[in-house]
Formats: sequence, C-alpha cells, structure tokens
Amino acid sequence: MKRAVVLVLAVLLLLPLATPVMAQCPSEGHTVIMHAPAVAKTSTGELTGVVTEFVITVTPGSGHVYIETWPLAQVDMQASARLATQVAGRVLGVNMSHYDVFIQVRANTSIIGGPSAGGTMTVGIIAALMGWKVNPNVMMTGMINPDGSIGPVGGILEKAAAAHQAGVKLFLIPEGQRIQYVQETQKKEIGGVIEINTETKPVDVVKYAEERWGLKVVEVKDIYEAVYYFTGHRLPKPKAPQNVQIDTSFLRNDALSDYKNTTDYYQRVMKELKESNVGYDTYMTLLAALNNAGQLLNQSKGYIDEGLYYTALSKDFQARIVIRHVDWYLQTNTPKDVEELLKNTSETIKSAEAYVENQSIRGITMLQAVAAAEQRIEDAKSNLDQAWKSYYSGDYWDAIGKAAYAYERAKTAILWTDLGKRFAKGEPIKKDLIKATARDYIDESDLIVAYIESMYGDVLGNSLTDTIEKAQQYYDDGKYSAALFTAMQARVQGEVFLDTLAITNWTVLMDKLNMVKGDAKAAIGIAEEKGITPILAIAYYEFAQSFEELAKKNQSTDDLQTAMTFYMYAKETANLFLSTPLSPIPNVPEENATVPEVSVPTATSSPAQSSTGSATGEADYGLIGLFAIVAFVVGLAVGRKL
Repeated sequence: MKRAVVLVLAVLLLLPLATPVMAQCPSEGHTVIMHAPAVAKTSTGELTGVVTEFVITVTPGSGHVYIETWPLAQVDMQASARLATQVAGRVLGVNMSHYDVFIQVRANTSIIGGPSAGGTMTVGIIAALMGWKVNPNVMMTGMINPDGSIGPVGGILEKAAAAHQAGVKLFLIPEGQRIQYVQETQKKEIGGVIEINTETKPVDVVKYAEERWGLKVVEVKDIYEAVYYFTGHRLPKPKAPQNVQIDTSFLRNDALSDYKNTTDYYQRVMKELKESNVGYDTYMTLLAALNNAGQLLNQSKGYIDEGLYYTALSKDFQARIVIRHVDWYLQTNTPKDVEELLKNTSETIKSAEAYVENQSIRGITMLQAVAAAEQRIEDAKSNLDQAWKSYYSGDYWDAIGKAAYAYERAKTAILWTDLGKRFAKGEPIKKDLIKATARDYIDESDLIVAYIESMYGDVLGNSLTDTIEKAQQYYDDGKYSAALFTAMQARVQGEVFLDTLAITNWTVLMDKLNMVKGDAKAAIGIAEEKGITPILAIAYYEFAQSFEELAKKNQSTDDLQTAMTFYMYAKETANLFLSTPLSPIPNVPEENATVPEVSVPTATSSPAQSSTGSATGEADYGLIGLFAIVAFVVGLAVGRKL
C-alpha cells in the first residue's frame, strides 16, 4: 500500500514538469519533417557537412514562433525562424498572428546554424500550413530574404557532400552560387627543399556533384521555385512589369538649383581666398581643396546632362563640404571663433532634427524619405561630436572640417524631408509597425554577421558590426525609420560578401551584378504598379549605375561590388512594406496526399515554365586568381551619398 501511495505521489510531482513538453507537441495543425545540410567545425577548425532534421508544426494560435535546437547551434536561429514565418504567411496570404509555429532542429553534432536554413524552414512552414507533404529526396540550403528570394550562404561544397551522404537525389542552392572556390595546396621537393604553393581554384558544384555522386544540384531564385521542387505545387508569384524605366526626373529641379547655388558658393569662396592674407603654404592647401571641389562640380554638371540627378546632388554635396571647410577656415581667427562655429552648427542640427521629427509619415514613399533624413541627422550629430573632440585636442582644422560635414548633412535631411512631403499620401504609418520591422531587420542582420564570423572568422573587421550597433542605437533612441534602413544596409553588405566570396573574375562578377540589377528594377516596377514612388530605391539604383560605369571604365572590382551593393539597397528598399498578401490559396489537400516525385531539371525548362523543373545553363568562367579579403572590405567603404 505504501509503495502504491509513493508511486502516485511521484506521478503527481512529475506532472507539472510535463507541461512544457506538452506545449511543444501540439495536437492540432500539421507537421512536416524535413532535412537540411549544415556545417560543423572539426577539432582542427575545418568545415564539414552534417545533416540536420527539422520538425515543423503549425497550429492555430496567437502568432508565436518557438524553436528548439539540439545540440545548441553556434548561431541562434530564432531571427531566421521569425522571418521564415513572416515570408510564409506573406506568400500564402495568411495572417500568421492566428497561428503558432513550432520548430525542432536536431543534429548529431554542434552546427553553425543561423540563416542558412531559412529557406528550408519557410518551405516547411508553407507545407505545414497547406497540409502538403514534402519530398524526402530533396534538400536545400539558402537564406530567406524578406521579399521571398533565396539568399547566399557559405559551405556549399560541404553541404552538397552531406546531402549525398543522406541519399537525397536533388540539392537546391541559391541562384548564382554554383561556382565555389577551394584552396589547393601542392608540395614540391626541389633539391631537398620542400616548396608549398596554395592556389585558389573554382569548382562548379553542379558538375562536380553530378560527376562524383550522381547528385542533381539546381540553383533556385526564390521560395516559389523551392516550394515547387519540394512539394510539386506552384504558388502564384507576383509578376514584374515589363519595360520599367528608372527615372529620377523628380529630382531635376532640385539638382539644377543645388548645382547653381553650390557653383555660386564656390566662386564666392574662391574670390575670398584670393583676397585673403593667408601665407603661401595655407593658400596652396586651400586652393588645392577648392580645385578639388571644382572638379566635383564639373562631374555634377556631367551627371545633370546625363539625367542622373541624384548622383549630381551627391557630387554637389561632396563639393559643398570642401567649400564650406575652406570658407569657415578663412572666417575663424581664434579658438573662440571655432567654438562659436561648432555651437552654431549644433543649433542647425537641432533645428533640422525638430523639423524631421515633427512630420507625420503618410505612405511608404514618405517613410523612405524620412528614414533617409533621420539617418542624415544622426550622421551629422556623430560628426559634430568628432568635431568637438578635435577642438578640445587643439586640431582646429579637423574640427572645422567635421563641422562643415555635419552642417551640410543636416541640410540634406531637410531636403529629403521636403521630398517625402511632396509624395505623402494615404494614412499615417503606425510607429509600432516601423518599430517591429526595424527590430526584425536588426536581429536578422546581426544573425548574418554572426554566421559569417562563425564560418570564416573575423574577415569583415568592424565594418558590419559597427553598422548594426549604429542601427541598435537609433532603435534605442526611438529613431525607428533610421534603425530600419541602417540595419537593412548591414544585411545587404553581408549578403554581398557571401555572394562574392573569393570571386575576382570580372565576368562572374558582372553576371551577378546584372542579376541583382534586374531584381532591383523589377522591385521598383512592382512598387510603382502599386501606386508608390520608391524615391530612395530609385536614387540608390541610379547611384549604383554611376559606380557600374566607373567599374567598367577602370575595370575595378571594388567599384563593381559597390554598384552591386547599391542595387541590392534599391531592391530591398523598394520591397519594404510591399507585403500585401496575395489571395489565400484555396483547396487545401487532404492529409493523405501523395509525396511528389523528384523533378529532375532539364537544360531548357524552369519551374515557372514547365513541370519538369529548371537547370542553370553551363558556363565557362575561366581561371580565377587569388582572392584578397582586404579588397572586399575596401569595397564595402562605398562612396559618400547625398
């Protein structure tokens, strides 16, 4: 009897502990099980492919996303899971605040998780929502982007090996990543001396996997193609308009007026310099600075003649900083004069900030403009802080230069705000929506940086980390628009790094640039069809064009990567908040629906065109030289923009 009582008490004591487990195993909804390749690091620091299992359940609920990893992943997957849930709902036209998503991730070893399984999770959530079965003979690697495109990842060769070992027949990778790069080390003994040479060589993953393992590898562009390969179902995809024209003529009058005013300012300060009593060395230094400003103005005039009005404004902006630096230097004779100059600049920034903050954001176009204005205000404040530091250290020349930049930056914030007011329409956008979106972008950007560092070490230095920290500071200060777009820029730069890793071949980079350029143009066209003028996206697109032309002229891979970065900015910016879902998919299939067959792609078909799938055409990329990480990091230091 006593033993029975003890047993009952033990069961009662254990019941509360069972509650969390029950919460993770919902009885309602649908569950799909998928496998995805990941990478782990060996004891020697090398990457190796492993297979992870995803158990994804979607149930009626209140919009929560639960994720459990076992063992713990080196990079948290939570942000990627949230984004996957948002994209799945967006694609299907489903309000995900009415559902809970449960994701269990299992692996045999500690993996580098993070964003590389975002595409797989999105497919799984869509399949669970629809009750579709997924083909166990298909695997995929790739990030999920907010617009539903599949983003680049690392370790593709290692992941292909893991997919083969798991026995799958079809392996999906992000579009544009079929060419990977490996380092081959060769040892030669010459006269008793061993010579070691390391060479970076390209590997075509499609050919390599087919020849070595018989594994089909297919590049996929977006979640629509991925869903088709996994389930055999086609989702309705937004169609990009034809013959999109990128036109910044809405900036024409601003560019003409700005060029005239800056030219007049240049001529006035040049006259003041020539009439001043400064010594020879100072005169020659200031004259060289003004001559540089004159060259920038000539470039501005050329861009106006070409109809590139945003780029012209950017050149005027750069010229004005130099001119104002010279002007203010000529006006200051004592440290007290410099102090007053900095105080006046501070008042200018405060006035501009109050003007921006006093705006009610009506419509997406105005949101973009106000975000640009907020970023410029914060940039101005940061540079003024640096000016004060230079002042207190006695470096008055540097203090005046940074103050000149801060002053001009604040003025451009007013220009962008006024531009946004011209296009303002509709109901004000709720601050909570901007705040929540900014939080998602910050978390996702942080995740991508952590992923890159886990895979490749500290190859980016502090460039992206500093940008994310800046976005977080904007967020903490309540500057949610600025936080959103700053985090977006960090995300884009991380993606460009992954997409161009180890590539120095001009033809390959041009292919990638044209792909991104086309996507940006399509995104702008879709926005315009919805009645939105994505002014920031159009400006970024035009700015990218100017760097593309420079790249072609100088055969500069750095300029090419900068152009690619700004095209990506244009794409992301144009897509922002254009998430009005399509009509919900009707006729959810029964639970006993058959598992689709593997669709082996052919050379002439695509998921959007036929039922047989898609394959990327063969390409001869030629020999690739050694890759210098430093060159890419320099490429991230993009040109100053208005």
